[in-house]
Amino acid sequence: MTPTHIAVFCGSREGASPAYMDSARTLGIELAKQNITLVYGGSRVGLMGAVADAVLDQGGQAIGVLPTFMQTREIAHLGLTELIMVESMHERKAKMAELAEGFITLPGGSGTMEEYFEVFTWAQLGLHQKPIGVLNATGYYDPLIQLFDRMTSEGFVTPEHRNILLTSPEPSELLKLMNEYNAPTTPKILTDKRT
Repeated sequence: MTPTHIAVFCGSREGASPAYMDSARTLGIELAKQNITLVYGGSRVGLMGAVADAVLDQGGQAIGVLPTFMQTREIAHLGLTELIMVESMHERKAKMAELAEGFITLPGGSGTMEEYFEVFTWAQLGLHQKPIGVLNATGYYDPLIQLFDRMTSEGFVTPEHRNILLTSPEPSELLKLMNEYNAPTTPKILTDKRT
């Protein structure tokens, strides 16, 4: 199923390489081109602002979700299709997940990783069947991919759950992978091999 709303997790900073901003803009253009509404953190700075501006510049739709305490700190984007104000970071993530039919992670820091791992864990537990993509701009997420391979080889992630990790350096290819995604079957009870 092709998602009509995709939540994007990414940095509120630009990063050290111009390639990160380019990647965010390219994703925004591709989302608008495919008539996919952007759902994101509501900021106008860093990669967050770049992806939103690119969507809007192409005539697309962008919905921001921003906690009230970050309204000044993150510099709210006032040109969005819709800006939803919430009370906490927990509400922000819950609202973004509610609105989204899929998720894409761009380069970012600890906050981006926290958002990514939460939706990945929810998928692993069978709480949603939405595709989760990682836009691996300039190999930024190569260490994450290696970590997932290690977690799988060491028996902490099943091969089926390893396949939740969809990656590509190209937005169009990543969206194609997401469109073709089939969620793994999740058992009701995790088995303990010691018994």
